[in-house]
Amino acid sequence: MVENKAHDYAVDNWTLGILCYEFLYGAPPFEAATQRDTFRRIVQVDLCFPPTPNVSQEAKNLISRLLVRESSKRLSLRNIMEHPWIIRFANSSDQYYALVNMETESEKMRSETEKQWSRYSKRNWSLQDFEIGKPLGKGKFGRVYLAREIKSKYIVALKIIFKEQMEKHSMHNQLKREMEIQTSLRHPNVLRLYGWFHDSQRIFLILEYAHRGELYGELRKNGHFSENQAATYILSLTQALAYCHQKHVIHRDIKPENLLLDHQGRLKIADFGWSVQSSSKRHTMCGTLDYLAPEMVENKAHDYAVDNWTLGILCYEFLYGAPPFEAATQRDTFRRIVQVDLCFPPTPNVFQEAKNLISRLLVRESSKRLSLRNIMEHPWIIRFANSSGICNN
Repeated sequence: MVENKAHDYAVDNWTLGILCYEFLYGAPPFEAATQRDTFRRIVQVDLCFPPTPNVSQEAKNLISRLLVRESSKRLSLRNIMEHPWIIRFANSSDQYYALVNMETESEKMRSETEKQWSRYSKRNWSLQDFEIGKPLGKGKFGRVYLAREIKSKYIVALKIIFKEQMEKHSMHNQLKREMEIQTSLRHPNVLRLYGWFHDSQRIFLILEYAHRGELYGELRKNGHFSENQAATYILSLTQALAYCHQKHVIHRDIKPENLLLDHQGRLKIADFGWSVQSSSKRHTMCGTLDYLAPEMVENKAHDYAVDNWTLGILCYEFLYGAPPFEAATQRDTFRRIVQVDLCFPPTPNVFQEAKNLISRLLVRESSKRLSLRNIMEHPWIIRFANSSGICNN
């Protein structure tokens, strides 16, 4: 604007950087003795941070990412709201918690959405209970940060989800279901959801921290896993799914991106977004294409056996580095899944027992797939899996 060039919404983002600086230091950043010098400092983005008052590095990072000459490179408004400094220090004007089972007049005035979130809150957590650390990941609806609970010093992962995004995509019921399911599960191979809280704009999930991150990253880095690793991961997954099925939970979206590793290398199922609690057959099309069972591809009723199919897909991918029915187009992938067009490449060299396990899981007729108990007792699993569930190689 100083140079009389065309401008867009990003001028407001720049102003947020100016204001943030002024709020913290008491004067705008490009202030100078003359108007000409001020213009020059703005155009050159002549930005410096005085030694006093003492301001955190995170605040300086936010300001620096807003006061960028090229407007398209300025931090977006959404990324400002998700910035670690904002999350750590900002106090949202409205925070609701389920403290007592009592309806007050003010409660009645809240929107139906707020009442719904409050009803499902499990404990009186707040953002002030946590120190926010580095970002761990980014998703469609929010971000995940490393965090530490201040009193206990316990390290967790804090998943921050924006309500506006959830409502825009009509996903709040799915999230509610995910939270209900994950808080009810207690298994060494299922990532814990310790609790949650929210304010007027965001939902915060307090999750177990898996130090080594996504299994997907390990798989891409290595190309494929050894038979010991693959068998150990499949055994861990099978044990976790047996527990989930016992609790009437069908996962429906097991894939490497939804599997995490803790500091010991123990596998954790992390995402229950497409899970359902059901003892009857389901009809919903969900999950990720390469991992879908034939009955889901064809929009037929399905049950727990879709998870058994996925174990076959994952076992193949762990050993060969790619899912078995991968194809150039979605249509071809669908066709290969429905026809169970399964073939084993000559390399890497994989034991016949592993191929036998995969072939007995990737069966079109769901009732004929190998049961979870039979997977755990399969000769290949017994031969190669580490029963402790710990993989360090």
